Amino acid sequence: MLRHLANIYRLGVKELWSLWRDPMMLALIGYIFTVGIYTAATAMPENLHKAPIAIVDEDGSALSQRLIDAFYPPHFSLPERVSPAQADAGLDAGRYTFVLDIPPHFQRDVLAGRSPALQLNIDATRMSQAFSGNVAVQQMLTDEVNTFVQRHAGTAALPVGLELRARFNPGLEPRWFGALMQLINDVTMLSMILTGAALIREREHGTVEHLLVMPVTPTEIMLAKVWSMALVVLVATAAALYLVIQQALGVPVQGSVALFLAGAALHLFATTSLGIFMATVARSMPQFGLLLIITLIPLIMLSGGMTPRESMPQRVQDLMQIAPTTHFTELGQAILYRGAGLDLVWPSFVALAAIGTVLFALSLLRFRKTIGQMA
Repeated sequence: MLRHLANIYRLGVKELWSLWRDPMMLALIGYIFTVGIYTAATAMPENLHKAPIAIVDEDGSALSQRLIDAFYPPHFSLPERVSPAQADAGLDAGRYTFVLDIPPHFQRDVLAGRSPALQLNIDATRMSQAFSGNVAVQQMLTDEVNTFVQRHAGTAALPVGLELRARFNPGLEPRWFGALMQLINDVTMLSMILTGAALIREREHGTVEHLLVMPVTPTEIMLAKVWSMALVVLVATAAALYLVIQQALGVPVQGSVALFLAGAALHLFATTSLGIFMATVARSMPQFGLLLIITLIPLIMLSGGMTPRESMPQRVQDLMQIAPTTHFTELGQAILYRGAGLDLVWPSFVALAAIGTVLFALSLLRFRKTIGQMA
């Protein structure tokens, strides 16, 4: 038993030295867990941020001024007062995403009980801002007009009020979600890349044949690759969680970091095994890259991190129960966002352990067949 553990340890150290001598792979790891996370957190396209807006005020009333004052940073840039001709030219030149036209006698018609029309022009080529801003601007204008009318007419307040409390992210900051989800996705992606690249690199350099004449078993070779590459990703995850997410971005982590890393270790057991399986199928690094794309995209997009799983078709939800990313996303969100403990996330831990065991067994069978053909 001690001899097997010693072989696994020494082979793992060999993998770490091979990675250390690969500057491009080290640069990739550094970029993914620093710049990649930071840009994903600060460049969420679906969020309104400093959207340029211009207003054509043809009324010049207190109500129109109230509407103008409703647009302020950080969601909108300070509104520009323009003429109708300037508004058209600005939209044509792409200077404004929104142009609001307030017609003459707007306040008078509102107080008289008529239904005057406001015109909102949107540059739909700025798709992300146009999509999210369309609903937001309409809601803001409706709220401001209703508040103005109620105050002027002395209407009593409604007997029922809605108190909105956003739990786990009170300010609805998109960078909180973007940073943590990017970290979870990076763990999946990099673990598969590192293990797959390590095996293909040995095959291309001919070092697999050297391992075959050594007193080591395929299980020891696989376990060495799994623990060494998983350790690299785990250390990078811990560093990114503290230095980039908590320090640079100021995102609070609600739960236990140690518990999250324990779940990440189980997830890495599954994804590193999957990376080895894919490397035994691919004949070269370009083939492995193509295979990684068609595998990684559905694993990430259907895991529940980008879209709630409840909004997916039932068959997709059932199918993704066998994917490790689904359970890792669940436990990651529960621990890091909501501060959940082991008593709540233990089903995800059990699922990851089971999926990892099955993937490791399948990868080991495939790996033995591959090296058997080499022999």
